[in-house]
Amino acid sequence: MDRRLWREPSFDLMAKILQVNWLYVILLCCLAGVGYITLYSAAGGSPEPYATRHAMRFAVGVLIMLSIGLVDIRVIARLAWPAWVGGVVLLGLVLRMGHVGKGAQRWLDVGGLQLQPSELMKLALVLALAAWFHRASRERVGNPLFLIPPLIAILIPVGLILKEPNLGTAVITLMLGGAIFFAAGVRWWKFVMVLLPVPLVVKFAYAHMHDYQRARIDTFMHPESDPLGAGYNIIQSKIALGSGGMWGKGFLQGTQAHLDFLPEKQTDFIFTIIGEEWGFAGGIVVMGLLGLIIIGGMLIALRCRNQFGRLVALGISCNFFLYVFVNIAMVMGVIPVGGVPLPLVSHGGSAMLTVMVGFGVLMSVHVHRDVVFADADDDG
Repeated sequence: MDRRLWREPSFDLMAKILQVNWLYVILLCCLAGVGYITLYSAAGGSPEPYATRHAMRFAVGVLIMLSIGLVDIRVIARLAWPAWVGGVVLLGLVLRMGHVGKGAQRWLDVGGLQLQPSELMKLALVLALAAWFHRASRERVGNPLFLIPPLIAILIPVGLILKEPNLGTAVITLMLGGAIFFAAGVRWWKFVMVLLPVPLVVKFAYAHMHDYQRARIDTFMHPESDPLGAGYNIIQSKIALGSGGMWGKGFLQGTQAHLDFLPEKQTDFIFTIIGEEWGFAGGIVVMGLLGLIIIGGMLIALRCRNQFGRLVALGISCNFFLYVFVNIAMVMGVIPVGGVPLPLVSHGGSAMLTVMVGFGVLMSVHVHRDVVFADADDDG
């Protein structure tokens, strides 16, 4: 473990509160507000059962975010590898005693809340990789042997997530790990070497997929082949998006959602309601807001003076981007349908918790952006 991670932190509560990026907090509140309005519409013009819970969860999430944001980044760095170990243990518990839903075993029931450890694992992985690459010299990063432990740290949770099975989250976790490798300075040709056998791996993986996973891919390629079965969701999503036109049908006027043609409208397909009621213009505004949050996270990374904080901020921003990209591309029919919510907009307690914990760590990076870890040799 890097000795720089063990320097004693200072604590000045008021100074840290003043250092919080309140503009970023306002952006998150605006996005959660979009979620409240859309969930209100999804329930047919009622705050129950979705919108009120969404608002309450977000309020708790803001408190969690701000609390984590005041924790010294060096304390968080100390907890990086224990968090990774805890995430692996939770993934193991999912395989033994997890809740089964829609053919997959992905959730743990904790106090009435269904927790999805694979989402928490992504944050733990970002922290662990950032701690490993923290101020490692270019020579160390260029040494293939130095990259074996962090590669194992990626492959273990990816393998456990695949066994749930949860192919989409496993791929996102793998991409997230690759993003941290790239940000840490791993040369591009090493990524090319890893990607060369991908076509063969994809062919092998397809042959060993579960039936419902192959159905998702086949439906993605030819949704019209089963319009009332496997292709129903994406066909209805495209109809709703197209019917919104440029300016939309108006608030509470969406027919596909309100007549229950649109499935999972409060979770995976919530962006479709936005497109139908507010049109292309409304969709662009929401995507712009999402983009500002992603760019804001990147700016926090660039302004951080220590490598650990930079890598963590980049990883959390990349994770949020992957959430957004997969969800919006999915409802548009660009990629196969998967159970990925639109963060801070879709209904769901587990997703809200994990996203806000991540933003709390991001806020800690911002508040402690000028922290310099104790000096030591570049030993990774």
